[in-house]
Amino acid sequence: MVEYIVDGQPGAPVLVLSNSLGTTWSMWNPLIPALSRHFQVLRYNTRGHGGSALPDTALTLGQLGQDVVDLLDHLDIGQACFCGISLGGLTGMWLNQHAGARFHGLAVANTAARIGNEEAWRTRAEQVRHSGMAAIVAGTPARWFTDRFIQQYPEAVTALLTTLGQSDPAGYAACCDVLARADLRPTAALMTRPMLAIAGEQDPVTTVADAQWLVEQTPDTRQISLPASHLSSVECPAAFAQALLAFFTQQGVIDA
Repeated sequence: MVEYIVDGQPGAPVLVLSNSLGTTWSMWNPLIPALSRHFQVLRYNTRGHGGSALPDTALTLGQLGQDVVDLLDHLDIGQACFCGISLGGLTGMWLNQHAGARFHGLAVANTAARIGNEEAWRTRAEQVRHSGMAAIVAGTPARWFTDRFIQQYPEAVTALLTTLGQSDPAGYAACCDVLARADLRPTAALMTRPMLAIAGEQDPVTTVADAQWLVEQTPDTRQISLPASHLSSVECPAAFAQALLAFFTQQGVIDA
């Protein structure tokens, strides 16, 4: 079982939050006050992150998705809402394909049906296995944040980079291997549950075009863009939370 934490009032609709590569459930902290007024917010740490251990066999995207289903079963939750960012968003797309009936709708942020390319992810995995996290940390701010955010909120940037630097290299590398293999483009039409694709206008990793691709290739996806880079929930927490609330209001899960 993965490590999890719950905020909000018992009995409220459940919203599952899934973190990005190299972060933990704490990345969602700025959104919890707004979201917990409407939801019982269920955060968990992706395998290899925080206290969620790697499985004995090679980690797969299917395992990451099944972890969410197993967590819902463990907590006796029949249906939930979902929001994942980056790797968490890819997990959400897998869930849409393979366990859509368990979700009222899914928000997938700063993600794509295919993130990057296999060679780059394999190279990064080998780098951290052999040299640790330091080299990854050094190059991360420019991928995760806009220059404006780095200058205005250095404490927030430092906190997330500290978490990244303390990540288990084996866990991080295993998730890189997941990203190396994962490609949901051929089966995008199976994502039949309503989705919200949230993009960062200055995201160099997963672009606005990647989000628009989901709109065009899946049955029921809408898209919004925020003035952010790759971690839009961190750069624009108020706007991000409002987008989620509006989307799940449209799905009839919560009241406006």
